[in-house]
Amino acid sequence: MTNKEMLKIAMEQSAEDIGCSYEDLASDRNVSVPFRMGKNAKKFMKEDTTCSFISYGKNIVAASIPELSELVSEYIARYKFYHCFEPPNMQWLNERLGQKGQKICFMCEYYLPDLNRLPERTCAYEMRVLEQSDFADLYRPEWSNALCEERKHLDVLGVGAYDGTKQVGFAACSADAELMWQIGVDVLAEYRQQGIASALTCRLTREILARDKVPFYCTAWSNVRSVGNAIKSGFVPAWVEMHVKPSARVDELNEEREDQPSSSAD
Repeated sequence: MTNKEMLKIAMEQSAEDIGCSYEDLASDRNVSVPFRMGKNAKKFMKEDTTCSFISYGKNIVAASIPELSELVSEYIARYKFYHCFEPPNMQWLNERLGQKGQKICFMCEYYLPDLNRLPERTCAYEMRVLEQSDFADLYRPEWSNALCEERKHLDVLGVGAYDGTKQVGFAACSADAELMWQIGVDVLAEYRQQGIASALTCRLTREILARDKVPFYCTAWSNVRSVGNAIKSGFVPAWVEMHVKPSARVDELNEEREDQPSSSAD
């Protein structure tokens, strides 16, 4: 598999997620389409999404429900595509979405490995490849970025780091799409800043590629520690997304996420 092939797979998957075409995402002009989540959309995509903005660095494709179509089309016509993700302009959009009972919700940056610079990283601790059958006792708060208890059946592969018999780090991936597996990583607080996260991420990336799947990595723009781990592990920015949901759902999510841990990648 090549970098170009991985990017094409990612773009085709994004097209399936929101109901556009590969050509829409590859265009050099902004495109507005009806939001239609495909049957093979990524498993974490939710039906309550009312609009999605996706950019692979050349344009924005905005997919929206009919009630938002006119507003969304106006928005992506106002600015160059990369300005649509800047806070002053987003405020303009969010104010008008609020009048329709909607709010901007998630904003994420996604990464793909660059096979030309994928490093071989090690750490001071033993690393072991873990299969799904090894995960039963690992659904604990300290590994909440690596595994998802709500979607256990999607957690398919992992790599653990061990200080003797003590597990001190864990990277795992979920089969979020047929050809794309998403990586999450955690390191115990007292073991951070030792290169464990990047060693685990690199090892897991190679294990995923060996199974002919595309590894991908997601961060919030503000999570500098996680972004740093992605870069150290040979990943590069590939695309960005912004999603809109009903205001009531966004408020619920804010309440739910108050008690969730932040990413613990070092």
